[in-house]
Amino acid sequence: MRYVKVSQGSAYIPKLLGIYERELVTQVEALIARAPRLVVDLGAGEGYYAVGLACRLPQTRVVAFEMEAVGRQALHDMAALNGVSERVDIRGKCEAADLAATLGDETDAVVVCDVEGYEEKLLDPVAVPALKRVPILVELHDFIIPQITEVLSERFGGTHHITHIWQEPRARADFPWRSLGTSLLPGRYLDWSVSEWRPVRMAWFWMEPLQSDAAGS
Repeated sequence: MRYVKVSQGSAYIPKLLGIYERELVTQVEALIARAPRLVVDLGAGEGYYAVGLACRLPQTRVVAFEMEAVGRQALHDMAALNGVSERVDIRGKCEAADLAATLGDETDAVVVCDVEGYEEKLLDPVAVPALKRVPILVELHDFIIPQITEVLSERFGGTHHITHIWQEPRARADFPWRSLGTSLLPGRYLDWSVSEWRPVRMAWFWMEPLQSDAAGS
């Protein structure tokens, strides 16, 4: 994936190094293996997931919601850089009604969500019934909305199998390449390059609909 020169609301260098949110590799690959017809990205930023998934899933349509204008412009530019503009539908702020309308009757969709606590409003299966039948990968923001982890667990515990994923520590050993040049860098430079600058230890839910398990059996 070719990358733009900015990152919207998240660490930039780890994305270029290919190690950003490395805890989610298994879940993202599981998402890709599903080859869904639709991916809905809530809080898409400059398009790390929206454009990346469009590149990995050439038959999939991606709807990317990003409320910040600078993020939407970067997302537009990165979709163009990677030749996926026709399949990445860029939209502004998402409310529950927008998410319900976007999912509609689609049964082959996946939701990716990183909305700084607004998951409390958006990931509501009462307001958006379609969420009961789709896989969801969501970053949890308990430091913004206390106990949002418990709230989402209660909302989706009856319809989804939930995997709780915790952020792992970062260290200079995570830097993916070694050369004479990198060996001459001060260690603190490598520490800085791999850090994602999280305010607290973060976590995610990967929520897979139970009916998929039933269908598979």
